[in-house]
Amino acid sequence: MRLSYVCVAATSVYQVCGLTLPQPGSTQYEDLAAKDRNLRALHSRAANPTLEQERANAVKDAFTFAWNGYFSTCKGQDELNPVTNTCTNPRNNWGASAVDALSTALVMEIQDIVTDILDYIPTIDFTTSATQVSLFETTIRYLAGMLSGYGLLRAEILTVTGSTPNIEALLKQCQSLADSLSFAFDTPTGIPSNNIYLNNRNTDGETVNSLATVGTLVLEWQHLSDLTGNATYGALAQKAESYLLNPEPTYNEPFPGLVGSDVNISNGVFLDATGGWNGGDDSFYEYLIKMYVYDSSRFSNYRDRWVLAADSTMKYLASHPSSRPDLTFLASYVNTTFVNASEHLTCFDGGNFLLGGSVLDRQDYIDFGLALVNGCHDTYTSTLTGIGPETFSWNTSGVDSSNQAFYEKNGFYITNPLYDLRPEVIESYYYAYRITGNSLYQDWAWDAFVAINTTTRVGNGFSEISDVNAVNGGSFGNLQESFLFAEVMKYSYLIHAPDAPFQVSNDCQNKWVFNTEAHPLIVIGPPV
Repeated sequence: MRLSYVCVAATSVYQVCGLTLPQPGSTQYEDLAAKDRNLRALHSRAANPTLEQERANAVKDAFTFAWNGYFSTCKGQDELNPVTNTCTNPRNNWGASAVDALSTALVMEIQDIVTDILDYIPTIDFTTSATQVSLFETTIRYLAGMLSGYGLLRAEILTVTGSTPNIEALLKQCQSLADSLSFAFDTPTGIPSNNIYLNNRNTDGETVNSLATVGTLVLEWQHLSDLTGNATYGALAQKAESYLLNPEPTYNEPFPGLVGSDVNISNGVFLDATGGWNGGDDSFYEYLIKMYVYDSSRFSNYRDRWVLAADSTMKYLASHPSSRPDLTFLASYVNTTFVNASEHLTCFDGGNFLLGGSVLDRQDYIDFGLALVNGCHDTYTSTLTGIGPETFSWNTSGVDSSNQAFYEKNGFYITNPLYDLRPEVIESYYYAYRITGNSLYQDWAWDAFVAINTTTRVGNGFSEISDVNAVNGGSFGNLQESFLFAEVMKYSYLIHAPDAPFQVSNDCQNKWVFNTEAHPLIVIGPPV
């Protein structure tokens, strides 16, 4: 039996479970939403601590396997090429996989791996790099990874014998890195250049930055200020963010709270009205609600902008494939024209709505988030590997003889079949489980992990694959992204792991908030 989920933001009437979907907010709609939640509950199983522990241990084993393959071959370098057992350095040769793995090793309580990473991080020289540095990628991976490790160790999530000097070295390295990067904000507006060169303190000359690369700095840089007492770091990111929170010109905000994708570095104006929740825009919206979780006493303006964006998303962007109107995806937009296409990256959206609904006590956001989770689940269960594609569409103009049968059955067709070890679908399963308590989402996460472990495991690690809808995933791409350690393994583990202070809360007591790379940062303000 296929589960059916209410499409909360439907703008037209259609059939779900044989019922006519009423208008959102009506008594009939609320009754139908309640029935839908009951249907999900019927498909959950009883809690099974033994099974959950077995699954958590299996993920932990996979993480350890990948770590051993990376560290034995590529210690001090960024990423493993698992097919050829060689190394690659797309993240400035600072050891991205090690820094990205630290917070996961901590929540898994793997003492020896934590010790290895703590011994390594103080040896990194963040003042120099022979290659271009991405402010965005360096912030979410390196800066956040070290901030998270520092916070988890200070909170004594895991007591590491004899490592106290290295714990403090994490914060010193965060400051060293931020000091090296901070000249990126030296622009007429304070909107940073994303691509910079440390050795000559120069940029690539680009005059435009994107919504996500500007809007996904503030959580980490503000947290560094709060830990060190140096207000400069947070002020740099907050000034850049101010142009996104108060967008100009108004016509490049085609729907309330939903803005364009490109910002002029020199004057702060938006250059287009193209956007959505896809890559390039995604984590800007993600961080709006997470900044409120981080400190609800200081960042209510971020919450308000998220509510505007969330309401407009439900009203305008919710889209239901003609062949499967029970599914909900998010369209993107070009001005006020909608584009019925999406990405694996976008599938964080369900989890973000669930977090927002939980902390704001908005059941409509929770229901909508669960509908999005269900849609992204369908992209996984529809393929031969059980893994979802990089990009997909439900635009009927692209349906032809080569994909019509697939579209009719599954509600979408694949436009890029790559899988790059991305975490977003499992991430949203994690939020769905933590906020609803429904073990169905644990089972979905386990199915996804098994598929990834079976299909992408090769040599001494895990690799991207070329085609999720081909036998055995097509061919290997020979790259193990560092976010495998930070995100895929962490979310796959935490959804089965026992409750802990760093886990997402469903009772407005969030003591930690996850950055976009799944590094938990300790909440500074009153928990929500």
